[in-house]
This record gives sequence, C-alpha cells and structure tokens, in this order.
Amino acid sequence: MLGSAVGDALGAPFEFGSPGDYSRRFPDGTGTMCAGGGWDRGEATDDTQMAVLVGESLIEHGGLQLPDVFSRFQRWAAGEPKDIGLQTEDVLTNGEPWDMAAALHFQINLRAAGNGSLMRASTSAVYFAPAGRTATMHAARRIAALTHGDRAAWEGTALLHELVRVALDGDDPLPAVPAALAEVHLNHRARWAVVLAEGWRPEDATEFNGAVWPCLGSALWALRTTSTFEQALAAAVDLGGDTDTVAAVTGMLAGAVYGTSAIPTRWTEPLHVPLPGYGNRVLRTPDLIALARSLGSDRPH
Repeated sequence: MLGSAVGDALGAPFEFGSPGDYSRRFPDGTGTMCAGGGWDRGEATDDTQMAVLVGESLIEHGGLQLPDVFSRFQRWAAGEPKDIGLQTEDVLTNGEPWDMAAALHFQINLRAAGNGSLMRASTSAVYFAPAGRTATMHAARRIAALTHGDRAAWEGTALLHELVRVALDGDDPLPAVPAALAEVHLNHRARWAVVLAEGWRPEDATEFNGAVWPCLGSALWALRTTSTFEQALAAAVDLGGDTDTVAAVTGMLAGAVYGTSAIPTRWTEPLHVPLPGYGNRVLRTPDLIALARSLGSDRPH
C-alpha cells in the first residue's frame, strides 16, 4: 500500500511527460519528491485516493460491499478531485445504478480498458491475499467491473492481485506469472501473456501506457530489470506517459517484494493523500500504515 502511494506521488509531476524526464531531473537515478503539473510535493492522486476508499469500505463492512464502494467513489467524484479519468468520471456521474453504469458505458463507447482499475488495487490486494489465488482474483474482477466494462481490465486487475498475493507470501512474483495467466479468461489470456512475458519491454507496447496492458507490463518490466525499490520506481517514472499510475502499480509490486523498510523516508515524509468529497481529510504516511495494518488483520482467511 505504501509503495503504491509513494509511486503515485513520485510520478504525478511527470505525468504525460517524455521518456527520460525523471532521469534528466535526477541524474543520480533515484531523486526526491517534487511538485509539478498541479501537484504539491508528495501529493498523491486519484490512484491512491480511490484505493483508500476501497480499503475503508472493506474494513467498515468486514468484506466487499460493491454498492458501498461505488457510492464512495461517487461522493469522491462529486468532490471535484484534481484528477479523474474520463472513463471513470463518466461511469460515476452518468446516473446509472452501480451494477449497470460501467457496462452501459462500455456498450456505448466500446472502449474501457484503461488502467484505472489497476491503480486502486493496493488495498483490496492486501485484504484478499490470504483467501488464496482464486478468491483474490475473483474479488479483483468484481471491483474492477464497477468502473471498467471491458473484461481486459478485470483480468489485468486480477493478475495484479495475484502477483501481490504471491509477494506477500514471501515468494518471487515473477516465476508466478504463468500460473496466474492460467487463471485468466481464455479470450484474454494470449494478449496478457505477451505483455507479461520475460522478454517484453515498454517500447514493444502497441498502446499508450494509460491502457491496462502496457501499464501492468511496464510495472512488471520495472520490477524484473532492477534490484531495489528505488530503482524500480525510477525506471517506471522514467518511461514517461501515465507516470503516476505506472509508478503506483510498480510501487505496489515492489513494496510487496521489498517491504516497508526499503521505501526511503525522503519519499514517505512528504507523502499525503487528500480525499475530495470527504471534508478536509488528508491521510499521511502513519494513516496509510494504520489502514494497511487494519486490512491485514481484518482480511478473510
């Protein structure tokens, strides 16, 4: 959870920038939190804000209550967050009920494979991890489907949940990719196998990394080609494009692999998560750690 939030805030000022912007600004290869693009230093975006809402719903209800999660998303969207994906905004504000809004959006637009369901997965991935592979992937699909009608997004979020689960169990998530792919819907398995393959690189992407496939593929590439938490996040942000979300997903995986102690304090100290629509609430690193611990102690077994 903390790794994802840090990646989100670290990448936010570089969003929609060019590849190499991060390393040009921080030639040492690691860097510090900075302001830019309308974001304050250490400010997390919609990625972490929505993850917090999912996590708090899980804790308050002792499990997954999809109408409640959707309602929290709607309240947040009405609070005019600084950033909200166009697809997510339409689903949350089109006036349709929680169990139809995303499907109707997809039916009309025929496109709904953005990375918005990946970016908010940290809290649910922690909560459902002890329930095992099938249960955590099933929960991921259901949460993703609240805002994304394309099954590609469901399967990507399910894969991310499973890889986080493996890492939280103390195992390397990279060798676990084939077993996770075997659980993916047959119609989507081949495409996911391409972007998660060991030899895939971000330059091989056929879509902007705001799409679900290259986003998760890039995060796995960053984890695979580096050896520390800091290096993984630097590699993710340096790709350019949708830097906050690619780094949030990378941080999610790298945080699960390397642990909290690997996250530098120069990144956690300025970290803060405003919650639009919820008064003046701002969560900081101790609040995120407390939320993570609650999710870890209250999760299903």
